[in-house]
Amino acid sequence: MSHVRLRHLVHVNPSSPAFDDLPSDAELTFLPMEKIWPDDRLDLSERRTKSSVTTGYTRFQHGDVLVPKITPTFEASRSVLITDGLLNGTGAGTTELHILRAGPEIDPRFLLYITHSHPFLKMGEAEMYGVAGQKRVPDEFIRNFTINLLTLDEQRRIVEYLDAETARISLMERLQHTLLDKLNERDQAFIDRELDRLESRHGVRRFKWAIRRIEQGFSPQCHNIPADRDRWGVLKVSSVKNGRFWPEENKQLPDTIAPDQRFEVRPGDLLITRANTPSLVGAAAVVPEIREKLLLCDKIYRITLTPELDPHFVVLASRGSKIRNLCAAASHGTSQSMANLKTDEVKEWPIPNIDIQGQRLAIKRVADQQAATNALRGKIYRQLELLKERRRALITAAVTGQFDVATASRTTD
Repeated sequence: MSHVRLRHLVHVNPSSPAFDDLPSDAELTFLPMEKIWPDDRLDLSERRTKSSVTTGYTRFQHGDVLVPKITPTFEASRSVLITDGLLNGTGAGTTELHILRAGPEIDPRFLLYITHSHPFLKMGEAEMYGVAGQKRVPDEFIRNFTINLLTLDEQRRIVEYLDAETARISLMERLQHTLLDKLNERDQAFIDRELDRLESRHGVRRFKWAIRRIEQGFSPQCHNIPADRDRWGVLKVSSVKNGRFWPEENKQLPDTIAPDQRFEVRPGDLLITRANTPSLVGAAAVVPEIREKLLLCDKIYRITLTPELDPHFVVLASRGSKIRNLCAAASHGTSQSMANLKTDEVKEWPIPNIDIQGQRLAIKRVADQQAATNALRGKIYRQLELLKERRRALITAAVTGQFDVATASRTTD
C-alpha cells in the first residue's frame, strides 16, 4: 500500500469534451446547488441550452465526482458521482463545485467515498479561505490530499461493502424521517381539531377586524452573510417558519447603507411572510426577546393588532389547514409580484371569534400537546445524528484500511 496525492490519480477541474462537442443550441443538464444531494436526492431534471451556460458555469460529464466547495455545503458532505442521467452526456452547474475525474488507477465510486470520509472533510474545512459565510475549499487542497492507494480490486471490494452498509443506514434514516412526518401529521391534526372546535362554538371573524396597521420593510443590497450582534442585519423570509422566529436568518447590512430604524424588529412584533415560497408563504411568528439591530425586509409583513386579539393566537390560526390552503391558493401566479401574498388576502383570514382568555387557553392546549411530540422529535433527531456519525466513521475506516472489509462482510451477513 502506498501513499499518493490525488493529483496523481485524479484530474481536478478538467475540461469537458462532451460539452465542447455539443452544438450551441443543444440542451444539457443544469445543476444549481440546491439540487445537489447524495443518493437518490440528486435532481437532474433541470435543462438549459449550451449557449446559455457557455461562460460562468462549471462543466461536467458522466463519471465525474462533484464536490461542493463553499461552506456550509462542503461540510455537509454533499458530494455526488454522476454515473448516468445527463442529457447529451454532459452538464453545467454552479461555479461552487470542484470537478474530480478519476484516472485509471482509482475507481470513481471509491473516489466518491473518499470525499465523504472524515479526514477529507475536516482537513478541507481547515483549508478553507474567504470571509465568514463565503469560505471555500481551494482546489490545491484536493490535489494535495493523500490517500492510501489500494489495488482496483481492493477498491471495488470496499465499494461493494460500503454500498451495502450505507444502504442499511439509509433505510434506517428513512424510517426515522417517516416517524417525523407522522409527528408532523399528528400536530397538524390536533391544531385543525382545536380550531374547528372553536369555530363551531364561536364562529369566525375576518382578521381585518383586529388589525390596526400593516407595514413592510425594505430591500437593500446586503452581504450574503449573517450579521454579527454588533452589526445591522436585514431579515430573510426564512426567519419566519413553523410558527417560530429565527433571528439568525438575516443578511448583513453594508456599512455604506444607513439603517432605517423605523423597521427595527422588536419583541412582541407579529410577523407574516408574503413571499411565494410554498413552505413559507403566510407563515407567522411572534418575535420573542431577541438581540437588537434586526430590520424588517420587504417580503415580511409586520402587523399591529388591537388588544382583543393575542398575536400568538394569530400564529396558531395561521398554522391551521384552512389558512394554509388560502395562502397556497393566493400564492399562485405568473410572476413574483402577482404571486406574493397581498394585504387584502391576509385581512380575510378566518380567525375563531373567541375572547382573549379563550384564545390563551387554546394556545396552551396546543403548546402542551406539542411539548410531548417535540420530546419525541428530539430523540429522533439524536438517532439521525448517530446514524450520520456511523456512516462517516464506517466510510473513513474502510477507505483508510482500518479493517478488512471481507472479514467485516462475513460478520454483518
